[in-house]
Amino acid sequence: MNYKSKFGFGCMRLPQIDKNKASSIDQDLFNEMVDIYMEKGFNYFDTSYAYHDGKSEIAIKKAVVERYPRESYQICDKMPTWALKSKEDNEKFVEEMLERLGIDYFDVFFVHNINVPWFKQAEQYGTFEYVKKMKEEGIAKKIGFSFHDNSELLKKVLDKYSDILDIVQLELNYLDWEDSSIEAHKCYDLCVEYGLDVYVMEPLKGGVIVNPSDEIKDEFKKFNSEKSIASFAIRFCASLEHVKMVLSGMNCIEDLLDNCNTYENFEVLNEDETEFLEKMAKKLKETVAVPCSECGYCVDACPEMIPIPEYFNLYNTSKNQSESNIYRLYYDKLCDEKVSAEKCSYCESCVEHCTQKINIPNELEKTRKHFKDGFSPYADYP
Repeated sequence: MNYKSKFGFGCMRLPQIDKNKASSIDQDLFNEMVDIYMEKGFNYFDTSYAYHDGKSEIAIKKAVVERYPRESYQICDKMPTWALKSKEDNEKFVEEMLERLGIDYFDVFFVHNINVPWFKQAEQYGTFEYVKKMKEEGIAKKIGFSFHDNSELLKKVLDKYSDILDIVQLELNYLDWEDSSIEAHKCYDLCVEYGLDVYVMEPLKGGVIVNPSDEIKDEFKKFNSEKSIASFAIRFCASLEHVKMVLSGMNCIEDLLDNCNTYENFEVLNEDETEFLEKMAKKLKETVAVPCSECGYCVDACPEMIPIPEYFNLYNTSKNQSESNIYRLYYDKLCDEKVSAEKCSYCESCVEHCTQKINIPNELEKTRKHFKDGFSPYADYP
């Protein structure tokens, strides 16, 4: 099997000039990363209408479309289900995406982020029928949907639409493999049962897997000091027979080169490594306060636009390190400069859009209490 063909460049977390401004993509660095990626024989780019506040597609146009022949690369894009207001919007968004990218067809096209509320939206506006038409007309070579819910909903979608689809893109990683809320294993098995290829997103769970406690880092070093934590996670996904693509969101050359090395020297995960990752998954779940993948869909659903993933990121970090600058970031950068977590009204609009099935209002309350009890914002900083 050609495992190199499984390495996809995820364009949701591209390098930024300003870390607080998603649209500020570092185009020069991205161009350099694309050149390395392409020179090594990889060619699949995954984007979305929404990524980087709509600038991801434009960045791909500049880095890839304008600099490489069309037959040398593949592009996957996705219909923004949450933004649909009519059946006519399907065509409107597709035309806009094609224009942003500067192409006349998609290699892969997905109905984006199917969960309970957005599945209803896609059904209401005939999006699955529309993408079927796209394939028939050659606007998309392969079609499918990206999925963020449990196996029960997945079966419902597949029962109705599997005969017109080629691919399901799943959130899949060794931390979520046997998780009772994400049900990655069950969802994978369903895709296999229905004869559909599996593409993988979040193999590192938004960075949760590669930013563990020092204790877990030491465990990995003892087990195999020559392989990165990321390489184990990627190999877990890519070793699965029916996984045809694994996306990696990369914002620096070091991560790109590490991933390239993993695929260029690919080794199928063996039994000892599988058992080790099962052990690490249990430990990681014990140390991660909130298993947030930082996708940001909750922020879009929040009436107050609270930067929920940023709060959870600081909460997780502070549980593993007690430096006071973590508290400074909480109070100065989030509570003062952005929207305070105190603004949460417990409306739960965010909950049904959470890809991790987190009870966000409850966890935000724990976050607030943690920082309030642990440090005074009026104390002197070192």
